[in-house]
Amino acid sequence: MNETEIKSLEESVSALLSIFEKNKPIASDGTFNQELVKITTMEMLSSEFSDGETDALRAWMDTHEFWSSPASARYHGNKKGGLAAHSLLVAKQALEYAVVMAKNFANSKLAGKFSYTSQDILISAIAHDFCKAGSYQTDSKRVKDFNGNWTYETFYKVRSEQRNLGHGNESVLLLLEIFPRYTKNRTVLEAISRHMGFSDLSPMETYNYSNFLQNPLVLLLQLADESAAQWWDL
Repeated sequence: MNETEIKSLEESVSALLSIFEKNKPIASDGTFNQELVKITTMEMLSSEFSDGETDALRAWMDTHEFWSSPASARYHGNKKGGLAAHSLLVAKQALEYAVVMAKNFANSKLAGKFSYTSQDILISAIAHDFCKAGSYQTDSKRVKDFNGNWTYETFYKVRSEQRNLGHGNESVLLLLEIFPRYTKNRTVLEAISRHMGFSDLSPMETYNYSNFLQNPLVLLLQLADESAAQWWDL
């Protein structure tokens, strides 16, 4: 990354973060407003993508339960709308760290090998968990309350018919269905594919894993994902 790219990144990142701050869809305690999450997500996407591309993303999200799905069954964001809120918060976190990481990376020996834009950051964050959209169903179980009385508690579980080629890789495939042009964008595809670090890799995939860490967007998305999940429980 060079100075011109970083300056452009700084300006566009600031514009995207101003949209988030204006709408305030997610509070510091991790609570969120579902409608504001949707509005903010679409405003941010509209500022980076063409009308046709934004419409394609909206259509996919609307028809694949993106706005209503949880982010997980038992861990972070395990509530209705948790997936969309988590994805938006990951985007916000990644944008917060983006310029600092870019400036640091620009001083490394790999500076001329990789570059990322605000659009790369935004789509990587929003799409990193696309595979979770529509992949959960609700069930209930009998539990005892504090008074020892039996009651029914609703919980999420992964659909039994779910087919998944791997957390990151499945999300990559879904993004490519919407935007085939990303086939040539290895920076984004690697970030989404490897955003789970070592926890979502087969033994064969671990052999060259360190090569993916040369891509600064991989590290940026990992940091944003972990901080969103652990600091905000989203």
